[in-house]
Amino acid sequence: MALCAKKRPPEEERRARANDREYNEKFQYAVRGPRPPVPSSWVGKEGQSNCIKTSKYNILTFLPVNLFEQFQEVANTYFLFLLILQLIPQISSLSWFTTIVPLVLVLTITAVKDATDDYFRHKSDNQVNNRQSQVLINGILQQEQWMNVCVGDIIKLENNQFVAADLLLLSSSEPHGLCYIETAELDGETNMKVRQAIPVTSELGDISKLAKFDGEVICEPPNNKLDKFSGTLYWKENKFPLSNQNMLLRGCVLRNTEWCFGLVIFAGPDTKLMQNSGRTKFKRTSIDRLMNTLVLWIFGFLVCMGVILAIGNAIWEHEVGTRFQVYLPWDEAVDSAFFSGFLSFWSYIIILNTVVPISLYVSVEVIRLGHSYFINWDKKMFCMKKRTPAEARTTTLNEELGQVEYIFSDKTGTLTQNIMVFNKCSINGRSYGDVFDVLGHKAELGERPEPVDFSFNPLADKKFLFWDPTLLEAVKMGDPHTHEFFRLLSLCHTVMSEEKSEGELYYKAQSPDEGALVTAARNFGFVFRSRTPKTITVHEMGTAITYQLLAILDFNNIRKRMSVIVRNPEGKIRLYCKGADTILLDRLHHSTQELLNTTTDHLNEYAGEGLRTLVLAYKDLDEEYYEEWAGRRLQASLAQDSRDDRLASVYEEVESDMMLLGATAIEDKLQQGVPETIALLTLANIKIWVLTGDKQETAVNIGYSCKMLTDDMTEVFIVTGHTVLEVREELRKAREKMMDSSRAVGNGFTYQEKLSSSRLSSVLEAVAGEYALVINGHSLAHALEADMELEFLETACACKAVICCRVTPLQKAQVVELVKKYKKAVTLAIGDGANDVSMIKTAHIGVGISGQEGIQAVLASDYSFSQFKFLQRLLLVHGRWSYLRMCKFLCYFFYKNFAFTMVHFWFGFFCGFSAQTVYDQYFITLYNIVYTSLPVLAMGVFDQDVPEQRSMEYPKLYEPGQLNLLFNKREFFICIAQGIYTSVLMFFIPYGVFAEATRDDGTQLADYQSFAVTVATSLVIVVSVQIGLDTGYWTAINHFFIWGSLAVYFAILFAMHSNGLFDMFPNQFRFVGNAQNTLAQPTVWLTIVLTTVVCIMPVVAFRFLRLNLKPDLSDTVRYTQLVRKKQKAQHRCMRRVGRTGSRRSGYAFSHQEGFGELIMSGKNMRLSSLALSSFTTRSSSSWIESLRRKKSDSASSPSGGADKPLKG
Repeated sequence: MALCAKKRPPEEERRARANDREYNEKFQYAVRGPRPPVPSSWVGKEGQSNCIKTSKYNILTFLPVNLFEQFQEVANTYFLFLLILQLIPQISSLSWFTTIVPLVLVLTITAVKDATDDYFRHKSDNQVNNRQSQVLINGILQQEQWMNVCVGDIIKLENNQFVAADLLLLSSSEPHGLCYIETAELDGETNMKVRQAIPVTSELGDISKLAKFDGEVICEPPNNKLDKFSGTLYWKENKFPLSNQNMLLRGCVLRNTEWCFGLVIFAGPDTKLMQNSGRTKFKRTSIDRLMNTLVLWIFGFLVCMGVILAIGNAIWEHEVGTRFQVYLPWDEAVDSAFFSGFLSFWSYIIILNTVVPISLYVSVEVIRLGHSYFINWDKKMFCMKKRTPAEARTTTLNEELGQVEYIFSDKTGTLTQNIMVFNKCSINGRSYGDVFDVLGHKAELGERPEPVDFSFNPLADKKFLFWDPTLLEAVKMGDPHTHEFFRLLSLCHTVMSEEKSEGELYYKAQSPDEGALVTAARNFGFVFRSRTPKTITVHEMGTAITYQLLAILDFNNIRKRMSVIVRNPEGKIRLYCKGADTILLDRLHHSTQELLNTTTDHLNEYAGEGLRTLVLAYKDLDEEYYEEWAGRRLQASLAQDSRDDRLASVYEEVESDMMLLGATAIEDKLQQGVPETIALLTLANIKIWVLTGDKQETAVNIGYSCKMLTDDMTEVFIVTGHTVLEVREELRKAREKMMDSSRAVGNGFTYQEKLSSSRLSSVLEAVAGEYALVINGHSLAHALEADMELEFLETACACKAVICCRVTPLQKAQVVELVKKYKKAVTLAIGDGANDVSMIKTAHIGVGISGQEGIQAVLASDYSFSQFKFLQRLLLVHGRWSYLRMCKFLCYFFYKNFAFTMVHFWFGFFCGFSAQTVYDQYFITLYNIVYTSLPVLAMGVFDQDVPEQRSMEYPKLYEPGQLNLLFNKREFFICIAQGIYTSVLMFFIPYGVFAEATRDDGTQLADYQSFAVTVATSLVIVVSVQIGLDTGYWTAINHFFIWGSLAVYFAILFAMHSNGLFDMFPNQFRFVGNAQNTLAQPTVWLTIVLTTVVCIMPVVAFRFLRLNLKPDLSDTVRYTQLVRKKQKAQHRCMRRVGRTGSRRSGYAFSHQEGFGELIMSGKNMRLSSLALSSFTTRSSSSWIESLRRKKSDSASSPSGGADKPLKG
């Protein structure tokens, strides 16, 4: 990759000529910057067309780029600067190796970690780029690697193969150039989709014909719109329009099609899949960013101390030092008191640099690594079914998990399993699906008897389960309404059936809803067996009956229903219709009113359980009316203008005065624990937004099922505007409704008064009631425009739940980026498909679900696991603990180092500002590496304030992390104030004692080495006692490290003052017996005890008073835990709350318009029966609430905090 390559200007249009590499290469497609023309053998080596790259480095760029990234950390630049100073002999008072060794160690460890991460990205890229594909070259199909595929190549795909690039479908093994694809990698939908070649190329199935094909495509430039394509094929002096229905996109999988040929239009980074994948970003936590600021502040403080001491040195040398020039001469280079002060300044910069030792950054990385292993080893986040553990794929973001305020979640495969189950039904006023015990009480799932036995039906699907035997009894007894109910389900659909062997039926449906309904009919004896363009064959209770298919009135988002018109063997014509209850109930005959009332009650009951409902109805047609209606339908279908409107009008006419049959209730199975997880995260004040590619109805249904939306909400606003003005107006009305409900917000202020004294966002936070916002993808595109994004954000943030439907992968990332831009909040994105990759990379934290849709989301994520429910444990336990531990670690680390370093500052006033150190050089070197490193590491890795069960039981404990209460600028200043206070006592108490103290033999106690030993010993004991007070969770490791470090200190101290070391290194260890003699004096020990008590007692007193007068929530929880232990009370479990109320349709929400017409045309028929493949709320402490209000009022961007209805 050329580092200085000139950027290629954006394309205005794409030109691709089939079988002409030389022509296509001159456009330099899919090349990042210009490259000279290369022979075909070079393609794929450098600048190749279809090569993808998600890695950050290569061999040449790794060292400079990685070092550049690492030196963006202010601390690393700071230590490099200190190293340079230490290499200057005139000012260096410490050896250079004390800085260079730890600096190189830190840089190396980080570089190795980054290189390892990037190695796996390279490995993944190579695996994809080296996949094999059949390319037509010089009239011969040749095996080529994906990365060698070029724009304009014709490639052959076979069944179940991934599509290598964005292709124009030329021909296939199916009639009329049809093929079937699965797009789970793109949009998360697992149902099959149909693509069709244009008629003029659909006959090019022969290699020789394809080799002669020289058509040229002129189309739109590369873009990220997955559902749109516009282009023209020029061939044989004719023009043929191209649309998205003719395209196969990279990431799709060919299904139920033996083979197909395609022309490469977009390759490599130009493909729509890669255009929707965000760039790999260098993520930093908020604590990292704060640390950079604090390091700058500390450096400023260090400079100030250096200036003060340098001025003191210059004055001392001028006033006092000149008197001692005879035996204390200046160095050769020093010729004045001013220059002596200048050198003294740099010497003190080196001596005092330990206020931020490099060991801090080593320790931070070790702690983060330990937290990552805890996540990897957590058995409660291990999925037994998939044998998949949780995985922390990065070690740098753990504490950020304890500060999340916004979660952006995909729906399909993340919240749901994308599995539809026929759960209940209502037939002729009777509800089926519930099981009752002998006392007449409804049986729960675990208490139910064996499922219904379908052994009477040899064609039944053995995977289908139903629990109410009375429905099967009604079928066997020949109840006409029940038979008609299942007859409708077996006829009114667009499902395709494939029979691989006798009796083995495989249904492939455009939507999982339809598949579930047809499978239910199959098991109850009405087996859809096969279809042709004009007939449907159903086995009814073992008898094969063929119906003549006269018309399919197709589904679309406006009609929200579909109908079929069939003629039975007796010649009777009947219309069967199924659709959304809100639509169909208005089209029933007035004679069904009584049945309608009963069915409506059943629908409300089903909706209250979160099920997706459909209403079924029929209508008999006489021959004469049908013929007349069919003629008008034909005319409408041939109309050149307003075809859709004319057809809708004709359909509307026949779909009236229908007779009600009943209703179905389908369960879109949520992943286990999703409602409980969302409820718990909501109690932790985390806002959850669902960003899904599914239709609005599907998303709303899932919102109710997982308890994001409830009937208790004041209103759910639905934004569906198609223009900027419509969207703006709908958002404005939503805000007005929220504010109208809170005109009197309390304290006697009206809304207008409130508005004059605060911002709009603050008013929206104060709204009464709970609201939700549902917005469609086309409306979201307008809402995300620069002049409207703030209005959208204000409205959305005032809602308890936000659901964005039909969004593209890039729109998902844009929504996340919008919240990041204007809200000072940590964001987390979670998804399972390739369509979620861009969102995962954009958020502060990306979580991948290892589910059904490949591993792209996992590869792009920071954390991964197999089920959504593990998110609560990741955040409320691991995230909260990581944040707590890191904050306590940093507070203690700054405290102990200021206490250690500031002693030098005070000593400077008593040593002529000569940059002499209080402690010997070995103590300075070992203080942060040996004496105090392991205890603080143990606290940073193992500490916890409350057990994991309490973290889950009291989600309000999570809020201090969101408010950044445990480590911020205020807490930092408190820490350094305590450190400075400790250093003052640490220096002046021994200094005052030693001024008059004597030894046991009456000689003067005071000498430099005895003073150094006393101060050092006092320091180690004080900081050890302090960490004992800070440790909230004691383990054997904590005890071993704290008391062991003290023991090691005394062992090393006595060793350095021993005869043995003196004999070996007489020039290094001159003070033989000093430690033994000093510590043998009772006065010294009394001084150490006095210093320790005076340093520690204020801390103990303050914490005692705070615990009794103003305890925080964790203190209260710990007290409650002690009480529970004494009383041995049992824990209460969260109850699952049912929901009653609004009905919602579940009709074919993944369905595509136009498939019915395709069936009737017969173009999708194979000669051999083709199948379309395919807890209770706990209040927070008042201090948290007040701080949250302060934070909201001081934020410089719109923020929302109110909560949560259906507004069309």
